[in-house]
Amino acid sequence: MYLPKQFHHPDPAIAQRIMREHPLASIVSVGEDGFAVLSHIPMHWQAASLWADGLQSEHGVLLGHCARANPQAQLLAAQPQALVSFMGPQAYMSPGVYAEKQRVPTLSYLAVQAKVMTRIIDPHEDRDRLLKCLIAEHEPAYAQQWRELPATYTGAMLNGIVAFEMQITELRCAVKLNQHRPEAHTAMHAAYAQGSEQAQALARWMKDLGLVA
Repeated sequence: MYLPKQFHHPDPAIAQRIMREHPLASIVSVGEDGFAVLSHIPMHWQAASLWADGLQSEHGVLLGHCARANPQAQLLAAQPQALVSFMGPQAYMSPGVYAEKQRVPTLSYLAVQAKVMTRIIDPHEDRDRLLKCLIAEHEPAYAQQWRELPATYTGAMLNGIVAFEMQITELRCAVKLNQHRPEAHTAMHAAYAQGSEQAQALARWMKDLGLVA
């Protein structure tokens, strides 16, 4: 992604937070015709592989699954390298936050882009283990219900998906919050704090990153 140096955030903890708080990712592979194939899939970031012999990475791994009928599944099996993108909060920024008139509107946002190498998780027990990890992330209370469902049902559900673990080989994090214009931070934060849900999320990020007191 295009990433001007003033918006590149080098702290991996920030990228990890974005991936955890905004798990619906865009996975991009290259199709047989050379055109991009994209799927929106919930992903779970964690520091290390679920498996002792699994993928290891200084940037962590991503766990996910998609419908077996999804062409992305076949592409990931044949071409393990892919691109995964996470979009954090985003909101319009008015030029009214500046004292000067010669300014233009823009959009503030947080985003993460990860290059990955994919490992397909095929054994039934391993797919079940991966699903339980995702359940623990999103709704721990559902784990008991899943365990109590008939094996015929859970087996059919597991057979209908392709599960995968992705080693992150490269991680880039964009934090576009007008860092290079500190004179506008107070007005910008005040505007976002009174705005939409996403704008308010950006206001919180500005505080967390120390852009405003």
